[in-house]
Amino acid sequence: MHVVTLIAPPGRLAPALVESLRNAWGGGAAVWLAPDLAAEFALDAVPANFWEVWAELQTLGVDLVAQPAEGRRKRLLIADMDSTMIGQECIDELADEAGVGPRVAEITARAMNGELDFEGALRERVGLLAGLDAGVIDRVLAERITCTPGGAELIATMKAHGGYCVLVSGGFTSFAARVAAELGFDEHQANTLLIEGGRLTGQVAEPILGREAKVAALRSVSARLGISTGAVMAVGDGANDLGMLGIAGAGVALHAKPAVAAQCDIRINHGDLTALLYIQGYARADFSARA
Repeated sequence: MHVVTLIAPPGRLAPALVESLRNAWGGGAAVWLAPDLAAEFALDAVPANFWEVWAELQTLGVDLVAQPAEGRRKRLLIADMDSTMIGQECIDELADEAGVGPRVAEITARAMNGELDFEGALRERVGLLAGLDAGVIDRVLAERITCTPGGAELIATMKAHGGYCVLVSGGFTSFAARVAAELGFDEHQANTLLIEGGRLTGQVAEPILGREAKVAALRSVSARLGISTGAVMAVGDGANDLGMLGIAGAGVALHAKPAVAAQCDIRINHGDLTALLYIQGYARADFSARA
């Protein structure tokens, strides 16, 4: 048995669309998880024309997900940070302060699209920050970094239902620690910018946390919790997230780079982070707010 979930921005999901698709595919009764925003129905098997319909719904601003019904509520969330749990790439914001914003942003875009080796690209970008006053980090955190809508509800709701949440970032601990604390993650992992005399040295501590380190984090935390990788939901947007997205029971490409999304079965392009709750079967009434 499978479950099909439709998700759209508030007010954008028409009941007629849900009923039309349910009828066309011979699904069960539609269940509304949030009025005009998220609905689901059961289905015996994923239809052969799923991706064709998915593409059509994209033009309407509607996300479509099909997954096995059994085990879709996950016990562990492994989340990327930059452009996933927050709306920015931290290194790009630091680079803008250092006066090398366009150069670093171009490297970041290519690395996240899988065109460059992540570790090498990170070393190159950090090198361009050499000499930057370390105090800029706090200013960027205060003035430039914003959490992605739905993130706090995602973490609070999963934890309220016994889930464990880990932030794994190819970015930096100075940002990840703050974001993890603000959103309520249970733990976090990231890279460390080296600082001497109050200024960035242009180097990052080795070994660099990249694609394989994210996979290792997923495996080690799930083993520690005594669960299988099938009980894990992973979310990210860049090429360095593909490893963990591929082995998680639910790998979610969130507003991802095209080359990344093409390799994932769950793609959220229009919804916010609450979409990760809807695809687990949580209704809006089930959402928790962080205390």
